[in-house]
Amino acid sequence: MSSEAESIVSEFCKTWSRLNLDQIMEFFTEDAVYHNIPLKPATGKEAIRKTIEGLLKGTTWLEFKILNSASSGHLVFNERIDSFEVNGKRMSLPVAGVFETAPNGKIKAWRDYFDMKMFTDQMKS
Repeated sequence: MSSEAESIVSEFCKTWSRLNLDQIMEFFTEDAVYHNIPLKPATGKEAIRKTIEGLLKGTTWLEFKILNSASSGHLVFNERIDSFEVNGKRMSLPVAGVFETAPNGKIKAWRDYFDMKMFTDQMKS
């Protein structure tokens, strides 16, 4: 049975498919940290909003497919396939995500681990 933290993260991942930045941002605490591990972390909602806004630019379709999920307390690990269409080009990327939720049901930390070369190669082809 999934934990409350897993349910929050699952709903967060589903929300991305709507490509609605305001709905995505509702999941974060004010002092949250979002870190795509190959890149610099974004700290605080304003920085996270700018980062995600950049990610969504030109995106017309997006899906986070959770393959596996495990949790311990407020910590959630998931294995996903993130697929998206940007400027008419479809791509998919295997991702390992680590989320920390706060007692208020918001996400206070999100770290994604992925192969940057796999991503950039798909962007070029």
